[in-house]
Amino acid sequence: MFRNTAPWPGRSLFRVTATHPDAALPADGVPADRARTYAVRTYGCQMNVHDSERIAGLLEADGMVEAASEAEADVIVLNTCCIRENADNKLYGALGNLKALKDQRPDLQVAVAGCLAQKDRELIQQRAAHVDVVFGTHNVHRAGELLAHARRHGPVMEILEETVRGDADAFPSALPAKRDVDHSAWVTIQIGCDNSCAFCIVPAVRGPEISRPFGELVAEVEGLSADGVTEVTLLGQNVNSYGRDLTTRLRTIEAGPADAFEVGDRWVVEGRRRPRPLFADLLREVGAVDGIRRVRYTSPHPKDLRPETIAAMAETPSVCEHLHLPLQSGSDRVLAAMHRGYTAERYLERLAAARAGIHDLAVSTDIIVGFPGETDADFEATLEVVAEAGYDSAFAFVFSPRPGTEAADRTDEFVDHSVCVERFERLLRVLRRSSVLRHEARIGCTEEVLIEGPSKREPDQVTGRTRQNKLVHLPAAEGLRAGAYVDARITAAGTHYLFGEVLEVTAAPRHRRRIPVASV
Repeated sequence: MFRNTAPWPGRSLFRVTATHPDAALPADGVPADRARTYAVRTYGCQMNVHDSERIAGLLEADGMVEAASEAEADVIVLNTCCIRENADNKLYGALGNLKALKDQRPDLQVAVAGCLAQKDRELIQQRAAHVDVVFGTHNVHRAGELLAHARRHGPVMEILEETVRGDADAFPSALPAKRDVDHSAWVTIQIGCDNSCAFCIVPAVRGPEISRPFGELVAEVEGLSADGVTEVTLLGQNVNSYGRDLTTRLRTIEAGPADAFEVGDRWVVEGRRRPRPLFADLLREVGAVDGIRRVRYTSPHPKDLRPETIAAMAETPSVCEHLHLPLQSGSDRVLAAMHRGYTAERYLERLAAARAGIHDLAVSTDIIVGFPGETDADFEATLEVVAEAGYDSAFAFVFSPRPGTEAADRTDEFVDHSVCVERFERLLRVLRRSSVLRHEARIGCTEEVLIEGPSKREPDQVTGRTRQNKLVHLPAAEGLRAGAYVDARITAAGTHYLFGEVLEVTAAPRHRRRIPVASV
C-alpha cells in the first residue's frame, strides 16, 4: 500500500488528472454505457457531514452518480470519526460487513476517510486488507484522484500531517459539494484547533487552527443565497477564535488593499491593528447577506465567548437565538484536569451574560461523565451546575479514552464502569427535567418554524425547527415542503421535541426543486 506522508507538495508523488492518458478507461466490471456509482457513509460531527458533502461533490464532478444503496455502489466511502470508542467499533464492524460484499464483487472500491483514518493509518490496512484507499482530514480534495489511482495501480494510503495555509483546494467549501438539503448549508470558517483538552484528539487529527479569509466566507454565503439557501450554519472546532490567526499575521505587516478581503473592514478601530478574533464581525456580515433568514454556528468554547459575540447575536436579526455552550464538567478540579480554561463560576457568568444580552435564548451543552479521577463530590458539583444552568437540551457521554490523548494515559484513575453508568442515569434525569420545563414553557407561543420535510415516523406529519433549534412536529398540509417558513402555535411538548399547528405560511422555499431523472 502506497503511503505519502511527505510535506507539501509531496502529495504530488503521483497525480491523476482528467488529462491522464488512462483517464478515459472504463473501470473494470462497469459497463461502458453507464456511470459509476458511489455511496458515502458518515460518522461523527457536522464537520464530517460537510466533508462528506464535499466528497460526494468531487465524485459527481468526476462523472459518478449516487447509488440507490450501498449494495449497488461501485465505490463506498466511509467518512470516520474518532472522538469516541463506539466510532471505532462502528467502522470496523462496517468494514467487516463490506468484506463479504467485496468478495462477491471484487471490482467494488472501499475507501476510508476522516479522523479515524488520520489516526489509525496502518491499523486499518492491517485489520481490513480489502480497503482500497485510505486518506485523512487534510486531503479530502484528493478523493477522486486517489480512487482513480487505486483502480489502476492497487491500494493506496495518503496521509498528510497538516493543511498548508493558502492552499485553497484543501479548505472546506472550496470544492464542489452535494448538499443533503437544498435550503440549508454548512459553511466551514476554520479548520483545526489550538486548544489542548485532555480528552480530545481533534488537534492531533485536524491540526492547528487555520481561518479562511473573511471575504471568501461572505462571498460563499452570498453564492449560497443566490442558489436558494436561506439558512447557513458556520462550522469550526472553536468558532469563537475565528480570525485570530489572520489578525495576528496582518498586524506585523504594512496595511494593504487585501486587508479587507482577509479580515473584513471592521478590524481596524482608530488605527489600531491588534490581534483579535473576528467571529462577531463575521456574524454581522453574514447575517446581513440578502436572502439569508437564519444564521447558526457550532461550536464555541466557553473560555472564548466574548461580549462582542453576544452583542452581534442580539443585534443581528438573522442570527438565531440558540447557543451551544459545552460545559463538560461542573467541577473546577476536573475542569482543570481537562485543560478547559475556565471554572464553573466563570462558565455560569458567561452563560448569564449571554441570556441577559440575547432575548429568549435557548442553550444546549456537552457533558462528560466519569473523566479520570472524577469523585462523587466532583459529580455532585456537575449536577449542581447543570441544575442552575437549566439547559434546553444536552449531549451527555460516559468518558471514552482515546489513544493519543492525555486522559487516556491516566488508566490508574479510570472510574469504574458501573459507577459511570449510575452517574450517567442521575445526570439524564436532571437534564430531562430541565428540558421538559423549557419545552413546556413554549406551549401557547407562536414560533417561526423552518420545514425540514416529512416526518420519518408519522406519514401525516412534517418536521421543522424553531429559531431556538427545537424540533417541531406539525400536521402535513399543502405547501409545507422543505425550505418553507411557517408561523406555528405550540400545542404540546415532550423531552426532545414540540408539537404545533400551522397558523400561516410566511415564506415559500427559494431553492429550485430537484427533478429525479430516470436512467434508461
